[in-house]
Amino acid sequence: MITIMSELLQLIRKLPSVERNVNGGAYLFHRDDQVRFVYAIIDGRVELLRRQENGSALTLQRAGPGSILAEASVYSDRYHCDAVAALPSRLLAIGKQELLDRMRGDLAFAEQWSVHLAREVQASRFRSELLAYTRVSDRLDLWLDWHGNALPSRGEWTALAEALGVSREALYRELARRRAA
Repeated sequence: MITIMSELLQLIRKLPSVERNVNGGAYLFHRDDQVRFVYAIIDGRVELLRRQENGSALTLQRAGPGSILAEASVYSDRYHCDAVAALPSRLLAIGKQELLDRMRGDLAFAEQWSVHLAREVQASRFRSELLAYTRVSDRLDLWLDWHGNALPSRGEWTALAEALGVSREALYRELARRRAA
């Protein structure tokens, strides 16, 4: 997947784009804004949030360096969620129409885009399966299986807890339980 993403990003970087900096906490776009751009994250993290009726927010995507944000929006007139910079972020804004034109005129580019979308669907399905488990141990087992049975480094355990949809403390307790066993 890394190779495919880097190939796609190399192709995307050749398109006309504007580099943008967004402060942490700032909105990149709001739900119902007209889709004019697709964004590639260079540094930082931007999250797609959909507000629920009760006021809570559902995180639909956490896009970090090397990610494409809200890629499905290329096929919509309006964004269906908000994009908020979780960290100060630097990104490329690529015109939606330029991206569509490139896909129509360049089969290799269109294929790379299709592969990327397929991988995003796979990742979304994995996350749905992961969140269907109620026990931290089951979520961790599934995550480890998906990632070659290798834990990330200790400094990345907070991100792992976020990916599992559990608190850091719950993850730490599970890791301690496994070490003791």
